[in-house]
Amino acid sequence: MQYQDLIEACQQEWQAYTEHDFVQQLAKGTLAKPSFLHYLKQDFLFLKHYVRAYALAIYKANSLEDMRQALPTVHALLDSEIAHHVAWCEQWGISEQDMEQEPEDFGTVAYTRFVLDAGMSGDLVSLYAALAPCSIGYAAIGRQLAQQSDTVWDANPYQTWLKLYSGDDFQSHVAQGATHFNKLLADIELTSQKGQQLIETFRTATRMEIAFWQQGLNQSGANL
Repeated sequence: MQYQDLIEACQQEWQAYTEHDFVQQLAKGTLAKPSFLHYLKQDFLFLKHYVRAYALAIYKANSLEDMRQALPTVHALLDSEIAHHVAWCEQWGISEQDMEQEPEDFGTVAYTRFVLDAGMSGDLVSLYAALAPCSIGYAAIGRQLAQQSDTVWDANPYQTWLKLYSGDDFQSHVAQGATHFNKLLADIELTSQKGQQLIETFRTATRMEIAFWQQGLNQSGANL
């Protein structure tokens, strides 16, 4: 099997995630500022756990090759993606210290602990099945929004977000990770017990992504 089989098995959830109203509003520049700020702060907290999960992938790996595959993502998350979040929030008057002290929303807690539990209780491929909707999904969203004719680039307050996830660096890094994930999946039959378990892990993580967008959208009337 390949990761595309997981997406096809969870098509309804995948579409709800990658075409969520939060994403569409962001692309048009109409997303309410409180929604975006809530998302940014929660995503900062999420990414800290995401780094831990990739560090766990190194621990779970049985070969040096698998260990080496996870390490660049740890560096990319710490040195690039989280750094972007810090820079964005500083532009909105929110410091890194403010974000560190931000309480985790329920959706953030549920998602991050699910991913870590998938890794702790399962094997390496189970962990990657829980991680994949985030990385592969954001790459898919970035490509889609870059291709949409109604995506607003000029004077869009969220242009930096659009450029990051549609950019060559992010797209290339995710593609490399997806290739490695496919190698781990190669000997697993889709209809096998393991294959079905991976589908459910992938499906649950995708549902968590939907909830993560929604918790940000629900803040549209908040005073942040």
